Amino acid sequence: MGFRMGIVGLPNVGKSTLFNALTRTAAAQAANFPFCTIEPNVGDVAVPDARLPRLAEIAKSREVIPTRMTFVDIAGLVRGASKGEGLGNQFLANIREVDAIAHVLRCFVDDDVTHVEGRIDPVADAETIETELMIADMESIERRLTNLSRKLRGGDKEAVDQDRLLRRALAALEEGQPARNVEVSEEERKTWRMLQLLTSKPVLYVCNVEEASAGSGNAQSARVAEMAAAQGAAHVVISAQIEEEISQLAPDEAEMFLSEMGLEEPGLDRLIRAGYNLLGLHTYFTVGPKEARAWTVPVGTLAPQAAGVIHGDFERGFIRAETVAYDDYITHNGEAGAKEAGKFRVEGKTYEVKDGDVLHFLFNA
Repeated sequence: MGFRMGIVGLPNVGKSTLFNALTRTAAAQAANFPFCTIEPNVGDVAVPDARLPRLAEIAKSREVIPTRMTFVDIAGLVRGASKGEGLGNQFLANIREVDAIAHVLRCFVDDDVTHVEGRIDPVADAETIETELMIADMESIERRLTNLSRKLRGGDKEAVDQDRLLRRALAALEEGQPARNVEVSEEERKTWRMLQLLTSKPVLYVCNVEEASAGSGNAQSARVAEMAAAQGAAHVVISAQIEEEISQLAPDEAEMFLSEMGLEEPGLDRLIRAGYNLLGLHTYFTVGPKEARAWTVPVGTLAPQAAGVIHGDFERGFIRAETVAYDDYITHNGEAGAKEAGKFRVEGKTYEVKDGDVLHFLFNA
């Protein structure tokens, strides 16, 4: 089960620098000119979780395997992207394929790094990108509505459902609201996702600040925080330049560097966790002598579907799940101790997997 977050923004806001740090590589070229990233770069990153090594230590696991998220570095959008400016059509197509958007905003001043519009205003930058995505969505919806007309006359149920949702989205967009503000029922959610509207993607604002503001932010990131709060959106403050430097250091050197900077943890850890939360995901664990492993599932996933993340046969032949909550596993020093303390549970097909569950699935092959 893959979850993809696209890194978007105007040119020269620090997207590729951030991607380099995220993937611990220099695969995305960071250069001081627009469109240095022509093809989207894709990288899988481990989701930081301090619980996993503790579980592995207790179980004496030989291998530790974290869960992962995929980040896609998408080339910089510019004003007019919805009309094809700056290779806009290609980049908009890349955005359509991700589950959520990390919108990088330039909140630093550096005369050596040009801004495509000649000023530092992260709120205006956010509005520029949002406007382009909204225009692209409106044009896409109008084309789709035209194409659906024949199926509607034939009474096609799927076409009727799509038409209803597209018109609801178009009404919101015409009022200046992104499609993610449209209320969608649980029954409509699958069809809604299939529409792949650009502005239906959840957004995380990433405030890229100068080194001195990495811990507390600055006046520009405060403006973004106010904007995000008004939208009900999330934001994180990060210095992409610092994160890229940290990513090239050995773990002990990185820890010393963070301490010298007065930072408790890398900003990337906050960014990845924020993306994880934005997508409504959480983690369960499987633990044994061979490996301790983290698995990603959406919040609300039932036990059989959680088992299916490991292997389809586990879901098809699901019998039951044996589980211990993370805190109980730690407190009682593993599964045996949790059993003795009465903290070991057997759950059936309707059990909703909780964050931190240590699970073992029984199934018919």
